[in-house]
Amino acid sequence: MSRRARLWLLGFGGAGLAALLAAACLDLPPFGGRSHPYGDRAVRASLARHIANTIASVNFDQRAYDTLGEMSILFAAVLGCVVLLRQTRDEQRARPEPAEVPLPVRRYALIVLPVALVTGLYVVAHGQLSPGGGFQGGVVAATALHLLYLGADYRALERVRPVGVFEVGDSLAASAYLVLGLAGLLAGTAFLANTFLPYGTFNTLSSGGTVPLLNAAIGMEVACAVVVLLARFLDQAVEIEEESER
Repeated sequence: MSRRARLWLLGFGGAGLAALLAAACLDLPPFGGRSHPYGDRAVRASLARHIANTIASVNFDQRAYDTLGEMSILFAAVLGCVVLLRQTRDEQRARPEPAEVPLPVRRYALIVLPVALVTGLYVVAHGQLSPGGGFQGGVVAATALHLLYLGADYRALERVRPVGVFEVGDSLAASAYLVLGLAGLLAGTAFLANTFLPYGTFNTLSSGGTVPLLNAAIGMEVACAVVVLLARFLDQAVEIEEESER
């Protein structure tokens, strides 16, 4: 296909997409109005499945397939960084020297670390009940571990952060999300359909059917992915710092 033909094809496709987008925007309800059809349906669907947090219902029930795509993007990004930043055979990384951390920084980091870690786990566990969820809680929990890097040194962080374990955890969490989706097919419903587990008692940790399980899988995947991602970049930073000192 010639360059001119490709440009014409792009122009026709873009014009058609613009027309569809304009038609969709013109059919939207008035801004600030009281009529919100999608919002009303989302709330009703959330309450019908005993999910107190409507956002969690949207993420892990009404559009759980979209959340699978978002998780896959993060998984692919981490996998790409692991491949690009892996240590080659001709690279030898020495042990980093202990860092001198001011006493106030050390105290603050070591005090806040367990609080931040528990907060991250709490946000993940209560994702179907209150604001937050697996994405937010996973980032908080992963960040909490790195307070040890600020409060002590890189060697202390390495001792509590075996990268291989977190890589396996990332893969297992992503696989668990897929397995829960396939369980719906085996139960005779649809992929990722929230129909084959009991919905439990409203506003309790066990409520929501598959939502708390999918939320936990996302929390584990995000936490492990962030830890692995930062580990590769920190290892690379240590390499560059050591080479500059030689």
